[in-house]
Amino acid sequence: MTPLLEARRLVKHYREVKAVDGVSFSIPKGVCFGLLGPNGAGKTTTVEMIEGILPPTSGETLYLGSPIDERFRNDAGIMFQSTALQDYIRVNEALRLFQSFYRRTRPLEELIERCALGEFLDRDVQRLSGGQRQRLLLAIALVNDPQILFLDEPTTGLDPQSRRNFWQLVHDIKKERKTLVLTTHYMEEAYELCDEIAIMDHGHIIAQGTPRALLKKHFDNAVISLPADHVPDSLDPHPDSIHRSNGQVEILSEDINRSIRQLVEQGVSLAQMQVRSRTLEDLFLELTGHDLRG
Repeated sequence: MTPLLEARRLVKHYREVKAVDGVSFSIPKGVCFGLLGPNGAGKTTTVEMIEGILPPTSGETLYLGSPIDERFRNDAGIMFQSTALQDYIRVNEALRLFQSFYRRTRPLEELIERCALGEFLDRDVQRLSGGQRQRLLLAIALVNDPQILFLDEPTTGLDPQSRRNFWQLVHDIKKERKTLVLTTHYMEEAYELCDEIAIMDHGHIIAQGTPRALLKKHFDNAVISLPADHVPDSLDPHPDSIHRSNGQVEILSEDINRSIRQLVEQGVSLAQMQVRSRTLEDLFLELTGHDLRG
């Protein structure tokens, strides 16, 4: 079956810098595909090339098996990380303005209800809160009823409640079998929303698959977390790996029962102990060697 979108050996050079160096992937219809990576990894450049905003040095992007063209531009919706809206324009005016750019559009009443914009339609866009502004930008990206929707860091700067409200909007869009391409700094967000992810670093894709499959492939251990003052420096780490940071000790354990027995035998208090599975953030840091950055 022909994928909805396919990147073939995309390359982008800036003088002596290879921002993207031979990236290939395909996205089937109806999935949420996440592109993750630290600063300088090449993910933003990759997304801009597949959106048709940035010309590649070499390689190509195919939409339904053909090079991207006017059909793709009519079928795509883009929610940029930062969008400058016209000064002194109200929410309802902004929606009508963007609707006028397309022949095929979605009813504004439907978008207003879906994105919960009804209470501030007459408000100047400069007076919107962060969450309200992001919902407006999502409505604008949906105004042409796109088949593929690009979301570039859509929840950056939002409080936890606004972020989860936005996630629910994305889940509702997924139920319509829309295809989404998401870039995000939040590993919890990627795990919650994405059917498949690709992790980039130094212009290459270094891991790709479903979040669960990647975690299963790379990790066979769990994490025991304890306050640092509960764990003496003389603790025997074998056969577990121990990391100390920010007043906490994390023990990577392949056998939780054995590790807990060893801690008790060495007189370690288990008060405030936490046990968790490995996460996408653990995977990200292990593969890229970077802190999560912009």
